[in-house]
Amino acid sequence: MGKNMVEKIFASHLAYGEIKAGSPVGLKIDQVYTQDATGTMAWLQFEAMGIEKVKVPLAVSYVDHNMLQQDYMNPDDHLFLQTAAAKYGAYFSRPGNGICHQVHLEQFAAPGKIALGTDSHTPTGGGMAMIAIGVGGLDAATVMGGAPFELNMPKVLKIHLLGRLKRPYVTAMDVILEILRRLTVKGGVGKILEYGGPGVKDLNVTERATITNMGAELGATTSIFPSDERTKFYLEAVGRGAAWTELSADDDASYAEVIKLNLGKIEPLIAQPHSPDNVVTVKSLAGTKVNQVCIGSCTNSSYQAMKSVASILKGNTVSEGVNLLINPGAKQVYEMIAKEGLTADMVAAGARMLESSCGPCIGMGGAPASGQISVRSYNRNFKGRSGTKDAFVYLASPVSCAVFALKGEMVDPRDAGITIKKFREPSRYLVNRNFLIPPQQDTSDVKVMKGPNIKDVSVKDALKDRIEAAVLLKLGDNITTDDIMPAGSKVLPFRSNIPAIANFVFSNLDSTFSSRAMEAKQKGGGIIIGGENYGQGSSREHAAIAPMHLGIQAVIAKSFARIHRSNLINFGILPLQFEQAADYDKIEQGDRLVIENILSVIDGTQVFGVENATKGYSFSARSGLNEREREIVKKGGLLPYTRERSARS
Repeated sequence: MGKNMVEKIFASHLAYGEIKAGSPVGLKIDQVYTQDATGTMAWLQFEAMGIEKVKVPLAVSYVDHNMLQQDYMNPDDHLFLQTAAAKYGAYFSRPGNGICHQVHLEQFAAPGKIALGTDSHTPTGGGMAMIAIGVGGLDAATVMGGAPFELNMPKVLKIHLLGRLKRPYVTAMDVILEILRRLTVKGGVGKILEYGGPGVKDLNVTERATITNMGAELGATTSIFPSDERTKFYLEAVGRGAAWTELSADDDASYAEVIKLNLGKIEPLIAQPHSPDNVVTVKSLAGTKVNQVCIGSCTNSSYQAMKSVASILKGNTVSEGVNLLINPGAKQVYEMIAKEGLTADMVAAGARMLESSCGPCIGMGGAPASGQISVRSYNRNFKGRSGTKDAFVYLASPVSCAVFALKGEMVDPRDAGITIKKFREPSRYLVNRNFLIPPQQDTSDVKVMKGPNIKDVSVKDALKDRIEAAVLLKLGDNITTDDIMPAGSKVLPFRSNIPAIANFVFSNLDSTFSSRAMEAKQKGGGIIIGGENYGQGSSREHAAIAPMHLGIQAVIAKSFARIHRSNLINFGILPLQFEQAADYDKIEQGDRLVIENILSVIDGTQVFGVENATKGYSFSARSGLNEREREIVKKGGLLPYTRERSARS
């Protein structure tokens, strides 16, 4: 039987295990990259391992999230990241060089490779026929230290593409919105999406990258396109033709599921507040007033996106009721559109040009006014993520966004009366690596610089045989890591200071949580109760580290998002799933739960009896840990587990 692309790449990188859905596999990794919101902890954790140099072929430290330098904290962290990269053998992408996923696609992504990134949108690299997976910082640190990356082998779902997009009004963003409409934010959990079919040829690499980038919103482990002539064309255009290799699935490859999608039947779509899968047609919302438009982010900030937007804005004026912000994804993109006069066209139309960074997507500036409608070509519209709790954030293509900015309201771009030029992929992109600092050969004189806001890595005690703790918070379905650990300019500067950032845990949902958790910590700690898909969204491990610091012993949920479950394990928090979903309904905030014989059960059935001491009944919850995960939790997390293994070797 033939192999699909995922099986081929996994087989060529297999360190141990069996390539069988649900089985643990260890993979040898080609590339690891970090970004500054998560990278400071990753590099502090790497440093704590006592390893002199990174042991993967390529490591890159990017600065793209926390760009506001309103005090010493962000620039101190940038200096730490630069000196750590120099000390331990990684590339450093300077502030202003661009968003990690866009820059990595331009500079380092290559077909057939496996990359890990400390950002949930790392699957962007799947547009280049890579297995690119978002992970927590500690997973990245241990892999940079030489360990294989372990995960349970996902199922492979094929998206069979047919037809061609109705360009220029329908874009790759509309494709992934259509998939989200069909599958929902839970539809990709435990799966890798592999794209195939004749429609693949209609999409260039940056369009494919838009689709794989936002596959993270499906909960998928990653997404991947084939490597074909269009891949080769792009690599040659960015001066890296030697990195090309052909990659496709065998004709008789098998899949867990196949979904057919005709590109020619997709129309302009938009995700309504407050979830990326709340998708409807733009036409159905025609006439809805728009107050703010943001174009860019790692999803839609390529040269193609910027050029299309500029062609719409040229000679026109942004509506007087709209604030338009544009952030090109990379310095190279910025330089190209500047040389072609496209930046001038945008500015003349009334756009506010931001630097090449994540910006408003992560709540770093660009917050809408109270109660306003903001339409963004970004990937997430969770409530409060924009920096304004009562704003209404929609997601749409760059083309739709630009049209809305001119009209002041939502209108199907096909009905807008605006001529949009079709994009022609350039045979040569501008290539400028002057903001990428390569690894040094001699690092003996390099000193890692740490500002006063950078604190030591937090480590949990080993797992105890008994947990007795109060339910500090009961939550519903699809709780995001933004809900657990908010982002934005107020919170993220404390990312290297766990005691300080812990004060913001669940602050958007319950302003008293952190203080109550610290009180409960003295009485055995706390337990969180969650619904379906707990921890969806960003890869930020602070959503596990900070709760660990506050004494959270376990999270009991109906189901978990993959990355967050891994992060809970990595920091010694026991992730349990209800055996019977109905037991979720019986628990109330404030109930005191008791879990006994933990060490024997975790090595046995992994079905834990949980007593609700407040109400006088018991229920069952399952951990479902593989052998390695069991040992990590028992040791108190991945860092003490790794230290012990290193000491033994």
